[in-house]
Amino acid sequence: MTRIQANLLLLLAAAIWGGGFVAQSTAMKAIGPFWFIALRFAVATLAVLPFVLLEARKAEVKTSARHARLYVLTGLALFSGAATQQVGLQTTTVTNSSFITGLYVVFVPLIAVFFLRRAPHWIIWPGALTALAGIYLLSGGQLSALTSGDLLTVVCAVFWAIQITLAGTTVSESGRPLALAATQFAVTTVCALAIAAAVEPISLSAIWAAGPEILYVGIFSSGLAFVLQVIAQRYTTPSQAAIFLSSEALFGASLAALILGESMPAMGYTGCALMFIAMLVVEIVPGFVRRRLPAI
Repeated sequence: MTRIQANLLLLLAAAIWGGGFVAQSTAMKAIGPFWFIALRFAVATLAVLPFVLLEARKAEVKTSARHARLYVLTGLALFSGAATQQVGLQTTTVTNSSFITGLYVVFVPLIAVFFLRRAPHWIIWPGALTALAGIYLLSGGQLSALTSGDLLTVVCAVFWAIQITLAGTTVSESGRPLALAATQFAVTTVCALAIAAAVEPISLSAIWAAGPEILYVGIFSSGLAFVLQVIAQRYTTPSQAAIFLSSEALFGASLAALILGESMPAMGYTGCALMFIAMLVVEIVPGFVRRRLPAI
């Protein structure tokens, strides 16, 4: 596969994820957020299982008790991120959700600083400040104008960053990315199902009404896009991958405007632009600097 082909696959994955924000929003006209999470990740688990079996045949490292614990912890982080994002979509727009969620790119290195005690690249701090400025402008210059959904989505981005950090550690130890994917999907399904059964009504007609969104997000956003990302990132650079995957927010906002008719004032779009810039520089600048440094 050429680098151009790989980058086009990453762009397709980002477009699928962007469409997922619209599907998550429209599904809640018929079904509660936790039932939606439970059903989408149940579908995702089934979609990934065949690949897990193929992976198991070639696995060089046996799954240990430590790996199993890490799988479950990663699943709990995924559930927390999915829950705060989905509930947040009840009181925020798809455009806001897609851009604020993307701030996990900024939070991942910050988590490495505070919890893994890793020295940060200098770009992290101006990137974080740029992201905060973006959120401020997104609120119209008044933080009180941020909805509860916006704030929940910020929390969601933190949980995504924790999930990414745990997933990176787990895959490096186990060498089983698809086993991790299936396990974290299953853990999320069980957690969401437990809450949904206790607090949300459900009916077959509601499931049927939300069926297209459940299948889209379960099969395409969680299954196909994940596989495309894993394949494509083998044939391109991390910085280029970051650029194409970060376009998820742009696709989410564009599809929200096209399908849902969402819009915002100029200040809000400026805030989105600042958050997007923060996502890119945090990913691109460290790799660019490493390539410029002379070999010792």
